[in-house]
Amino acid sequence: METMKPKKKEKESKTFHSIGSHPLPPQAKPNHLPPNQPEFRSDFMRAPGPPPSAVMQMQVPRQNPEFQLIETSPPLAARQRQSYYYRSSGDKTSSTYDLVEQMHYLYVSVVKARDLPVMDVSGSLDPYVEVKLGNYKGLTKHLEKNSNPIWKQIFAFSKERLQSNLLEVTVKDKDLLTKDDFVGRVHIDLTEVPLRVPPDSPLAPQWYRLEDKKGMKTNRGEIMLAVWMGTQADESFPDAWHSDAHRVSHSNLSNTRSKVYFSPKLYYLRIHVMEAQDLVPSDKGRVPDAVVKIQAGNQMRVTRTPQMRTMNPQWHEELMFVVSEPFEDMVIVSVDDKIGPGKDEILGRVFIPVRDVPVRQETGKMPDPRWFNLQRHSMSMEEESEKRKEKFSSKILMRVCIEAGYHVLDESTHFSSDLQPSSKHLRKPSIGILELGILSARNLVPMKGKDGRMTDPYCVAKYGNKWVRTRTLLDALAPKWNEQYTWEVHDPCTVITIGVFDNGHINDGGDWKDQRIGKVRVRLSTLETDRVYTHYYPLLVLTPGGLKKNGELQLALRYTCTSFVNMMAQYGRPLLPKMHYVQPIPVRHIDLLRHQAMQIVATRLSRSEPPLRREVVEYMLDVDYHMFSLRRSKANFSRIMTLLSSVTMVCKWFSDICTWRNPITTCLVHILFLILVCYPELILPTIFLYLFVIGMWNYRYRPRHPPHMDARVSQADNAHPDELDEEFDTFPTSRPSDIVRMRYDRLRSVGGRVQTVVGDLATQGERMQALLSWRDPRATALFIVFSLIWAVFIYVTPFQVIAILLGLFMLRHPRFRSRMPSVPANFFKRLPAKSDMLL
Repeated sequence: METMKPKKKEKESKTFHSIGSHPLPPQAKPNHLPPNQPEFRSDFMRAPGPPPSAVMQMQVPRQNPEFQLIETSPPLAARQRQSYYYRSSGDKTSSTYDLVEQMHYLYVSVVKARDLPVMDVSGSLDPYVEVKLGNYKGLTKHLEKNSNPIWKQIFAFSKERLQSNLLEVTVKDKDLLTKDDFVGRVHIDLTEVPLRVPPDSPLAPQWYRLEDKKGMKTNRGEIMLAVWMGTQADESFPDAWHSDAHRVSHSNLSNTRSKVYFSPKLYYLRIHVMEAQDLVPSDKGRVPDAVVKIQAGNQMRVTRTPQMRTMNPQWHEELMFVVSEPFEDMVIVSVDDKIGPGKDEILGRVFIPVRDVPVRQETGKMPDPRWFNLQRHSMSMEEESEKRKEKFSSKILMRVCIEAGYHVLDESTHFSSDLQPSSKHLRKPSIGILELGILSARNLVPMKGKDGRMTDPYCVAKYGNKWVRTRTLLDALAPKWNEQYTWEVHDPCTVITIGVFDNGHINDGGDWKDQRIGKVRVRLSTLETDRVYTHYYPLLVLTPGGLKKNGELQLALRYTCTSFVNMMAQYGRPLLPKMHYVQPIPVRHIDLLRHQAMQIVATRLSRSEPPLRREVVEYMLDVDYHMFSLRRSKANFSRIMTLLSSVTMVCKWFSDICTWRNPITTCLVHILFLILVCYPELILPTIFLYLFVIGMWNYRYRPRHPPHMDARVSQADNAHPDELDEEFDTFPTSRPSDIVRMRYDRLRSVGGRVQTVVGDLATQGERMQALLSWRDPRATALFIVFSLIWAVFIYVTPFQVIAILLGLFMLRHPRFRSRMPSVPANFFKRLPAKSDMLL
């Protein structure tokens, strides 16, 4: 190891990390550990023989400092001045791009050319333009047989990488057999390039006469160019060909640009299958055992068999599907006769276009059921024509409608980013604005080490139905994006997800997948209003080999409230739209519908241009989050034990009071006890006043950092290799024995349900903790103010009156009860838990 001394410190740490199965040298200190410390420790755990004592001390840290947030102070405009100043001054650039560092670019817009001379013997010209600045150059597409070409292409050269003061724009003739012919060129001195700052109008292009190689302006035509210096706030920035991607071909250039995507608008399709009449089986003397199969897109549902076998069967079963706009799918309803095992006979079909299905906006009257004619499944056209003449057909009674009042869940409820109904007419106005600045990353792990390259990173952020994708920077382990995006916020109790990926489609990647580097989730309700958060977030990925830290992502976050009253009132409103409570979806359907919604979103975004690939969407939406994991089950159990430890502390405190550990405290408790016994009306005011005092006391210790992926809470930094092997195993299992497969799948299925129940219990307890912990500053402020008001109210009101009022309210008639959840229940469900911090 002493002989291996690379020049760079970063490579030195990686070399030290690659020798993980050998003992740690005595001169190595803990602060020189590589970033991927958990994987480094797991290598020690797998190595034969006892590990050194120094390693054993580092194996069980309370919290690894490598996985902590690191607060930064980049030179952002939002930090240098007050955000109110920007908004009042009307400076659009400052208010729009004040969360990122300003990066200057030299923009070269190649518009068109005219009167170009003919260079080939055949009398044709295939022109293209080469824009060169130092060692960087960009090429436009060549246009065949065109003396007046139009390119309309923009190039962007980073000011940090400018290697020359002279810009050279050359027009060449494409020749497939020999060297490309020189047509003419233009030299532009960069000292005379103007600086353009939006919202100024775009710079007008100018005609430049082409020169020959000697600098003479002969009759070689003219080219129209626009050259200016600007920042990433320029509207040409997203569509420009950046110098960072100078090696990318024209066909793959779109994969490197920054884009904005929108998820398809999803709806629930409800089909209530009631009954059928006059079914005619092929065997006239047989009573059919009929079931109804419904297919909508790639989704298939089958009803149960009716209790009585008859020619007019009844099912009365409700099925739900997920459909998306535009409604191009066809619903195929098929009535089948189950003749034997694996053998069904189609008794009739009906085809219903989704666009013809009525849309139900709110909790109004359901549409009336309709009788549909079942078309016979005949093998020949003669039989079909005969049946049409008879005017007799079997019929099926169904109620079909598209539900627009629900919110289609395409994410886990623990970190949903949108809770609005499908219909835009039922949506509430926004209450705030979320601004995200994706600044940079550092210490990224080379993802293409086998190909002799490093990493081509890009970021994807998802909030609501809006997805954003930054540009791809080639061969960068410390990329700087400095791109800023904005979302409207309709509910503060939502989560934004940011992921970092390695682009595998730079140069004809083929079937390669974009590799995941890591992701970050931040709950908006834990952010203070109008405060700029700038931190380095660890990029953690759980692999079969253990937890890996693939680098750190620097983000700038700001949540701005546009309606403070509406935001505070949001804590008392239902979390989901009204339809979810008035006509709730059966629990057995929710997970299946969520999975189908995820698949529709992934399929639609993967068909965009450029595509947001399926592996990226599935990783951002956590498609496999509900699969059983022993590690996650242990994490949920640990969360419950952490909550129970507070109860243990209270019991220990009471035991200390009884045993007179602290005589002064015991005397004070005795005095308080006697006062409350003599004056029982002071009991409740004292409790609420005590809650108010605890909340104010905890204000000093409120979290100053946004939540992030916590490796210690997730039990990911010390997971056993066998647990990880089970977690990353396929479902069904890939074990060879059939018996082991059956038992293993059953265990994982049952364990997944237990895991969900345990996680829900932990979530409720953590919400109780969040009342006074200031994790959600607005919710805690509401609660302690309510406690103070309630304490004063109970003090001035006789206890008997309060008891009577509460008793009558709890025992009120069902006519005076609402099916909507109460305000305290809504407030409690909006409190943050640690479920969105789990890996």
